[in-house]
Amino acid sequence: MASESRLYTFSPETQDRLRKFRLGTSRAKDPQAVVYQIDKHTLEVAQADDTIYTNVRALGDELPDHSPRFILLSYPLTLPSGRLSVPYVLLYYLPVTCNAEVRMLYAGAKELMRNTAEVGKVIEIAEAEDLETIEEKLGGTA
Repeated sequence: MASESRLYTFSPETQDRLRKFRLGTSRAKDPQAVVYQIDKHTLEVAQADDTIYTNVRALGDELPDHSPRFILLSYPLTLPSGRLSVPYVLLYYLPVTCNAEVRMLYAGAKELMRNTAEVGKVIEIAEAEDLETIEEKLGGTA
């Protein structure tokens, strides 16, 4: 068992939400995203609120300026071949203005979050504006 899995926890409710979101978005027609954060005192990873974002710009407006977040994103896009794809990725939002302690807290949980959420790819973003180019990072046609 990896050391990060003993340090950070996911409640059964959070694990159930992760699974339902992953399975429920695989055929989505619109982008869907949920935001997760780590409680600094209990080291529990949990959904920040009950909002499922369907607009990437609105999601960017809600992200804090000085605190990291994990964002699970299901983003339907058309590949250059014309085929529809719905990648399920983890956006690791790490603003340059956050302090070192919080930065290390999230860095230590990144792989555990990736494995628990069963995402295919992790994309690091440093500012909310990076969300505007997410389709390019996912490999779709702009």
